[in-house]
Amino acid sequence: MKKTKALRDDQFQLYDLTVVVEKIEGNCTCNMTIGDKFHLKGGKISMPEQSDFCLYALQSTIPLLPTKQRKNHPADWMETDARVVCPDPACRLVMRIDRDGLRTLNHDDVSPVKWEPSKD
Repeated sequence: MKKTKALRDDQFQLYDLTVVVEKIEGNCTCNMTIGDKFHLKGGKISMPEQSDFCLYALQSTIPLLPTKQRKNHPADWMETDARVVCPDPACRLVMRIDRDGLRTLNHDDVSPVKWEPSKD
Protein backbone atom coordinates (compact mmCIF):
# COMPACT_ATOMS: atom_id res chain seq x y z
CA MET A 1 0.00 0.00 0.00
CA LYS A 2 1.35 3.41 -1.00
CA LYS A 3 1.81 5.80 1.91
CA THR A 4 0.29 9.23 1.27
CA LYS A 5 2.00 12.38 2.42
CA ALA A 6 -0.02 14.49 4.87
CA LEU A 7 -1.25 17.78 3.49
CA ARG A 8 -0.28 21.08 5.06
CA ASP A 9 -3.12 23.22 6.41
CA ASP A 10 -2.86 25.49 3.34
CA GLN A 11 -3.07 22.65 0.80
CA PHE A 12 -5.97 20.78 -0.77
CA GLN A 13 -6.42 18.09 -3.40
CA LEU A 14 -8.46 17.98 -6.60
CA TYR A 15 -8.91 15.23 -9.15
CA ASP A 16 -7.96 15.93 -12.74
CA LEU A 17 -10.95 15.03 -14.90
CA THR A 18 -11.55 13.84 -18.44
CA VAL A 19 -15.01 14.21 -19.98
CA VAL A 20 -15.51 11.71 -22.81
CA VAL A 21 -18.36 11.27 -25.28
CA GLU A 22 -19.51 7.75 -24.45
CA LYS A 23 -22.45 7.32 -26.80
CA ILE A 24 -24.69 9.19 -29.22
CA GLU A 25 -28.21 7.81 -29.52
CA GLY A 26 -29.64 10.46 -31.83
CA ASN A 27 -28.53 12.93 -34.48
CA CYS A 28 -25.71 15.16 -33.24
CA THR A 29 -25.73 18.31 -35.37
CA CYS A 30 -22.41 19.46 -33.87
CA ASN A 31 -20.53 16.57 -35.48
CA MET A 32 -19.44 15.13 -32.12
CA THR A 33 -18.17 11.55 -32.23
CA ILE A 34 -17.73 8.83 -29.64
CA GLY A 35 -14.38 9.33 -27.93
CA ASP A 36 -14.31 13.15 -28.24
CA LYS A 37 -13.12 14.60 -24.95
CA PHE A 38 -11.81 17.50 -22.94
CA HIS A 39 -9.69 17.64 -19.80
CA LEU A 40 -9.97 19.65 -16.59
CA LYS A 41 -6.72 20.02 -14.66
CA GLY A 42 -6.90 22.25 -11.62
CA GLY A 43 -9.10 25.05 -12.93
CA LYS A 44 -8.13 24.85 -16.61
CA ILE A 45 -10.01 23.16 -19.46
CA SER A 46 -8.00 21.83 -22.39
CA MET A 47 -8.77 19.80 -25.48
CA PRO A 48 -6.59 17.51 -27.56
CA GLU A 49 -4.99 19.08 -30.66
CA GLN A 50 -7.24 19.55 -33.69
CA SER A 51 -10.43 18.87 -31.75
CA ASP A 52 -13.41 20.84 -30.62
CA PHE A 53 -16.33 20.22 -28.28
CA CYS A 54 -19.97 21.31 -28.57
CA LEU A 55 -20.68 24.33 -26.37
CA TYR A 56 -24.10 22.97 -25.33
CA ALA A 57 -22.67 19.60 -24.30
CA LEU A 58 -19.86 21.38 -22.46
CA GLN A 59 -22.24 23.68 -20.58
CA SER A 60 -24.22 20.72 -19.27
CA THR A 61 -21.09 19.33 -17.57
CA ILE A 62 -19.69 22.56 -16.08
CA PRO A 63 -21.93 22.74 -12.96
CA LEU A 64 -20.88 19.21 -11.96
CA LEU A 65 -17.12 19.48 -12.48
CA PRO A 66 -16.07 21.28 -9.26
CA THR A 67 -17.81 18.63 -7.15
CA LYS A 68 -16.40 15.76 -9.24
CA GLN A 69 -12.92 17.22 -8.62
CA ARG A 70 -13.30 16.76 -4.85
CA LYS A 71 -13.41 13.73 -2.60
CA ASN A 72 -16.97 13.45 -1.32
CA HIS A 73 -18.71 11.25 1.20
CA PRO A 74 -18.83 7.67 -0.20
CA ALA A 75 -22.66 7.71 -0.21
CA ASP A 76 -22.84 11.04 -2.09
CA TRP A 77 -24.35 10.52 -5.55
CA MET A 78 -21.40 12.37 -7.09
CA GLU A 79 -19.17 9.45 -6.07
CA THR A 80 -21.23 6.91 -8.00
CA ASP A 81 -22.78 8.83 -10.91
CA ALA A 82 -20.52 9.89 -13.76
CA ARG A 83 -22.77 10.46 -16.77
CA VAL A 84 -24.13 13.72 -18.21
CA VAL A 85 -26.50 14.18 -21.15
CA CYS A 86 -26.31 16.93 -23.76
CA PRO A 87 -29.38 19.20 -23.47
CA ASP A 88 -30.24 18.77 -27.19
CA PRO A 89 -33.11 16.24 -27.16
CA ALA A 90 -32.48 15.22 -30.79
CA CYS A 91 -28.80 14.47 -30.12
CA ARG A 92 -29.05 12.30 -26.98
CA LEU A 93 -25.28 12.50 -26.53
CA VAL A 94 -24.03 10.91 -23.28
CA MET A 95 -20.72 11.94 -21.69
CA ARG A 96 -18.80 10.23 -18.91
CA ILE A 97 -16.75 12.15 -16.34
CA ASP A 98 -13.60 10.17 -15.48
CA ARG A 99 -11.41 11.00 -12.52
CA ASP A 100 -7.74 10.92 -13.39
CA GLY A 101 -4.82 11.69 -11.07
CA LEU A 102 -5.14 13.53 -7.78
CA ARG A 103 -3.38 16.90 -7.73
CA THR A 104 -2.21 18.79 -4.62
CA LEU A 105 -2.64 22.57 -4.76
CA ASN A 106 -1.46 25.36 -2.48
CA HIS A 107 -4.16 27.85 -1.52
CA ASP A 108 -1.95 30.89 -2.14
CA ASP A 109 -1.19 29.70 -5.70
CA VAL A 110 -4.85 29.70 -6.73
CA SER A 111 -6.48 32.48 -4.68
CA PRO A 112 -5.78 36.21 -4.41
CA VAL A 113 -6.75 36.04 -0.71
CA LYS A 114 -3.78 35.07 1.46
CA TRP A 115 -4.50 31.92 3.44
CA GLU A 116 -4.37 32.16 7.23
CA PRO A 117 -5.19 29.39 9.71
CA SER A 118 -8.57 29.53 11.40
CA LYS A 119 -8.57 31.24 14.78
CA ASP A 120 -11.15 28.76 16.19
